[in-house]
Amino acid sequence: MSDALQKARAFLETYLPGEADDALPRFHVTGGIGWLNDPNGFSVYRGEYHLFFQYHPYDTKWGPMHWGHVKTNDFIRWERLPVALAPDEPYDENGCFSGSALELPDGRHLLMYTGVRSERRDNGMMVNYQTQCIAIGDGVNYEKYAHNPVLTAADLPAGGSVLDFRDPKIWQEGERYYAVIGNRTADGSGAILLYESADALHWTLDGTLASCHNQYGRMWECPDFFRLDGRDVLLTSPQEMTAIGLEFHPGNGTVCLIGSYDAAQHHLLRENVQAVDYGIDFYAPQTLLTPDGRRVMIAWMQNWETSGCRDESLRFMGQMTLPRELHIVDGRLIQNPVRELERYRGTCIRYRNVMVCGDTTLHGIRGRCLDMTVEVRPTNENNPYRWFRMNVASDGERRTTIRYKPETGTIRVDRTHSGFPHDIVSLREFLVRFRHGSIKLRIVLDRYSLELFVNDGEQAASFVLYTPAEAASISFSSDGALFLDVEKYDLDL
Repeated sequence: MSDALQKARAFLETYLPGEADDALPRFHVTGGIGWLNDPNGFSVYRGEYHLFFQYHPYDTKWGPMHWGHVKTNDFIRWERLPVALAPDEPYDENGCFSGSALELPDGRHLLMYTGVRSERRDNGMMVNYQTQCIAIGDGVNYEKYAHNPVLTAADLPAGGSVLDFRDPKIWQEGERYYAVIGNRTADGSGAILLYESADALHWTLDGTLASCHNQYGRMWECPDFFRLDGRDVLLTSPQEMTAIGLEFHPGNGTVCLIGSYDAAQHHLLRENVQAVDYGIDFYAPQTLLTPDGRRVMIAWMQNWETSGCRDESLRFMGQMTLPRELHIVDGRLIQNPVRELERYRGTCIRYRNVMVCGDTTLHGIRGRCLDMTVEVRPTNENNPYRWFRMNVASDGERRTTIRYKPETGTIRVDRTHSGFPHDIVSLREFLVRFRHGSIKLRIVLDRYSLELFVNDGEQAASFVLYTPAEAASISFSSDGALFLDVEKYDLDL
């Protein structure tokens, strides 16, 4: 074990808070202490679900990337394991960047990641070269492959940039291994490259699975490619997005491309393109296939544009989303919380056919660790209400607001009044499928986060909350009369 890895493990043994610490989310993964970003190595190994993540344990700011490590049996309760990787070789001296994992036929666990090193160019400028590397272990301890890196500049297509060559996602089909990797092409835009191997160690380029052509952002990061409900799906996270209506926001985004894979050309034929998540805080999603056949996704619940603003009272920065089950319905991505969450539901408080016209609160409807479904419908379709609004994580002064306007078919989530004293992105608005004023909203709260699922998962939206955890009131209001159903569970963990 290298000195760098020993140092990181010893640091956590000394300073890591207990999992019952009230300053931590109850069931969303964090580093416990320090900085966390992209999920890595989301995989099934020896019957358990393992998750690694980009990690800088020594500060709540981004730094030299390690791989943190947790595992679970149910996606809700996570066991923290020792740090798996540290930047301790010449080829990854500047960080062990994002990657993936799988279980080998001989029972070992293989990690494939991007190693970053510095090199001075002929013009005197220092640049970061990115290569793909392997580590193999037993679920706790991992040894880096003696012949790393396994993919270098020599393995790129013509015009591909070794400065933007990262985030391998590996999987197995039959006796062959495949990996998709993000790259920047000669025109400055992103592409997803497809590689193939017989042993997961020696790789050849099959071709370009998908190209950006500067249409949806530029560099495409963190790809994931899989088959789902008879369609082929590519998830990727573009940088430098420009806004496209209310579907895509500017900055760092997430895109889902749905289509069919042309095996002869090694190319995805697009049929639909949509956002993966419509909130503020969601990036770099990664999926696994469970033994019972579910495709489950997790992502970094944070935003690069806002991650420089931190609550200095907290010792951690960054958390993961709740894992979500994926489906394709009518050519679109559907996502809902993993069904295992329902095992942790406590007593149900239920209201039916509550007429709302103005401001309303309901006895027992409050909390910051809950799973709640709210259904709204007009009392008269010929005279619909103008808007419905719900405030959560509220204490009278601070709040986060969810508003639905049936006339425009839009939902707006606003955390401007959450009490965070920084001018960061706080509002997101998106279109929902028109349903004559009826809408179903599922809200999952966990101390410092809000995840919203619209109309049984037709859309999802993720938000970090900066409101103090003691702010737990929930209220409803409307302009015009409507009927309201509420089903609320506190989550017992």
